[in-house]
Amino acid sequence: MDAQTRRAQAFKALHEREGAFVIPNPWDAGSAKMLATLGFEALATTSAGYAFSLARPDGGLALDDTLANVRAIVAATDLPVAVDLENGFADAPEACAQSLLRAAEAGAVGGSIEDATGRVDSPIYCFDHAVARVKAAAEAVRSLPFPFLLTARAENFLHGKPDLDDTIRRLKAFADAGADVLYAPGLSSAEQVLAVVRAVAPKPVNVLMSGALDLTVAQLSELGVKRISVGSALALAAYGEFFRAAEEIQQQGTFTFTRRSMPYSQANQLFKG
Repeated sequence: MDAQTRRAQAFKALHEREGAFVIPNPWDAGSAKMLATLGFEALATTSAGYAFSLARPDGGLALDDTLANVRAIVAATDLPVAVDLENGFADAPEACAQSLLRAAEAGAVGGSIEDATGRVDSPIYCFDHAVARVKAAAEAVRSLPFPFLLTARAENFLHGKPDLDDTIRRLKAFADAGADVLYAPGLSSAEQVLAVVRAVAPKPVNVLMSGALDLTVAQLSELGVKRISVGSALALAAYGEFFRAAEEIQQQGTFTFTRRSMPYSQANQLFKG
């Protein structure tokens, strides 16, 4: 059995066991390595976090950028890696499906596509087109020689349309179209999370923990959530601390931030193993 198949089977098993698991979101190989040393069992990329590291806004990546980051993260750890493919970097279902296959070639064992278009004037794909994209993607990944888990995202809540009924309608259709995991980022209450979990059961649900949603891993597990991600939150935490430290130097001429920095020896040791 090759390494990618082993990772794929381990990733699939995480979605089949009891309780929820956390899949944190590194933005590069170094952050992935740190997360692996802490004992996390799988990783998922963050499009926003990686874009920021390239001095670009979220949405500023090309497919080749994303795949290069996947290859670097896969090489840095032995963990299963799922990739944030945004809208598949294409409108057409067939092109979106090809993006999933290219992600698998780069070493990923899972990936997500969203129904957000990336266009301000029309931010969400119409229902039928969104479903067709998931169907094509699902058919493509089923051709792979290992279990690649496809996550389908309904993006209403992130784009000014907090319509739970339409979100659930889309998630159920995505499940019927072949998605393995369902995901509606931007949910803001336990009631909304529970409604989604019940609507798509027994399919596993991913929940994004950031913003208004304030629940623990244990609470999300009790609600029936299977997978918990944090999106760009870890990248923002790191960039926030970096910015505050640099701001202190520039504005105050002091260096008190060094008192709370990770010791050099600890950081260096993390990257030796």
